Amino acid sequence: MDWLRDQHFDAAVIFTVFSQSALPAAMLCRLAGIPLTLARCRENPYQLLTDWLHEDEPADGIRHEVERQLSLVRAIGATARTTAMSLRAPRPAVERMERLLEQRGLGCRGWVLVHPGASAPSRRYPAAEFAAAARSLNLHDGLDVVVTGSCAERDLTTAVANEVPGAIDLAGELGLDDLVALIQRAPLVITNNTGPAHIAAALGTPVVDLYAGTNPQHTPWQGPSRVLTHRVACAPCFKSICPEGHNECLRGIGFEEVVAAARELLCETAESRR
Repeated sequence: MDWLRDQHFDAAVIFTVFSQSALPAAMLCRLAGIPLTLARCRENPYQLLTDWLHEDEPADGIRHEVERQLSLVRAIGATARTTAMSLRAPRPAVERMERLLEQRGLGCRGWVLVHPGASAPSRRYPAAEFAAAARSLNLHDGLDVVVTGSCAERDLTTAVANEVPGAIDLAGELGLDDLVALIQRAPLVITNNTGPAHIAAALGTPVVDLYAGTNPQHTPWQGPSRVLTHRVACAPCFKSICPEGHNECLRGIGFEEVVAAARELLCETAESRR
């Protein structure tokens, strides 16, 4: 709180998804003496917000999260020159990843980055299917495979990497800057609806997104992508754990679909560079 107060901010914009309340953050801003605060709020915030929009999602329909937040700041007259996201890795991280790729023999050969984890169980494509897709791209397309994840996901990344000849498992070895730099360098990313999918979109890296039927607002924004999902009657559920217990919105996606999407994106990328 002292740090926030010491910055002497003139205003704060509170970005939340529709299922979150802006009021805890608004209270912090008020206690820090920030005079102007903007957010969406379902209930009347009274003095906690100086500028607020009534939360009308999902009752009146839902928008992509980027569109939703851009419309929030438009309410006070703020506009963006472009709706595209932009992200670049710090130079030291880029240099570290270049050295790593060279050391692992990936400097010149084709490869794909596979990130099989996700914080919510409902958004995790089966590890065996990730492995089958990666193995197919390795054996039939000659692509090396790099697997990433957190320290806590090492069992998952090992299960995928062990099925792919020569796969490089970097779970727990990368900080955020390094992960961004690696995705920036990657020819293609295959992942769930999780952070690396959005990093890839912001970097312009092609991404195959195994997309659960939880919330349609968070698909990769404007970058080259293929969003794969299996239609189910219970979607969207907006749940972190599948309420039906079957995760069919992901389990219904065959690994062959993942491979086909990866090949299409790689071909499109190669053609665009000619």
